[in-house]
Amino acid sequence: MAPPFAVGLFAGSDATSVADAVDRIRVAAAEGFGMVWLPQTNGLDAFTVLAVAGREVPDIELGTAVVPIQGRHPIPLALQALTAADAAGPGRLTVGLGVTHPAVSEGWFGIPYPGIVDVCAEVVEALGGLFSTERHTDVAGRHVTARMSTPVGGPPPSTVLAALGPRMLDLAGRATDGTITWMTGPTALGRDITPRLHEAAEKASRPGPRVIVGIPVCVTDDALAARARLAPMMDRVATMPSYARKVAAESVADPVDLVVLGNEDRVGDHLSRFAASGMTELCANVVGTTEEQARTRAFLSSLT
Repeated sequence: MAPPFAVGLFAGSDATSVADAVDRIRVAAAEGFGMVWLPQTNGLDAFTVLAVAGREVPDIELGTAVVPIQGRHPIPLALQALTAADAAGPGRLTVGLGVTHPAVSEGWFGIPYPGIVDVCAEVVEALGGLFSTERHTDVAGRHVTARMSTPVGGPPPSTVLAALGPRMLDLAGRATDGTITWMTGPTALGRDITPRLHEAAEKASRPGPRVIVGIPVCVTDDALAARARLAPMMDRVATMPSYARKVAAESVADPVDLVVLGNEDRVGDHLSRFAASGMTELCANVVGTTEEQARTRAFLSSLT
């Protein structure tokens, strides 16, 4: 029996060419995964890659997880997204947006982090107009001005926000299709994220939101060795304040405890806990040795 959630892969963060990234998406489609999520880091432009993949690889949904709003005015951001959505075809593209972290916002872009949620709200408002059937936006906010119409047609992409805190969750629920999380366990998901997101969506008369859980997954028979290898990576990620708060919210001893780790039965049970906490879609970051990654992908693809 299929699980009560869709199964997708987080992939391509280290791809150095469009051909490489598209090949990874092609492999994921061949393995039966329903979706691939591509991050926007300091490498390839995610929208460009997904536009190419949308034309070359059919029958798999595509998403960004996530594109920071910093450095992208909502008008070119909307045009990039609409172009990629048109290339991919109806219903295939999800635009995952976020506000990244203070070190990136201020270090890379020179954009102050205080007040960034207010900036994000204005960006989302502008995008909402350009993604509407009217394809028109007229926003003159404190932080963002966006006045334009576009002739780009076709169904718009779905939009979700990387939302962990209360204000971002409220924004995600009332103005987008849902959220995509990271470094968040099933306890915090069910207690802090899903209820608030649903409440905001209901107040805004929006459909039930998507709750996409991004999490490392490793199927292995040697959990202790895998934990030792993965601990440094998880410790580094947990230095970001927003992720450190989620580690604390889960009441785990170490960040590596958030990894979905163990044999097939243990991993399946852990994913069931996420589903019971409101997860509608899994964005699996497959980790481990080459052998463990192959085993993990085989197990996850069996769930699709």
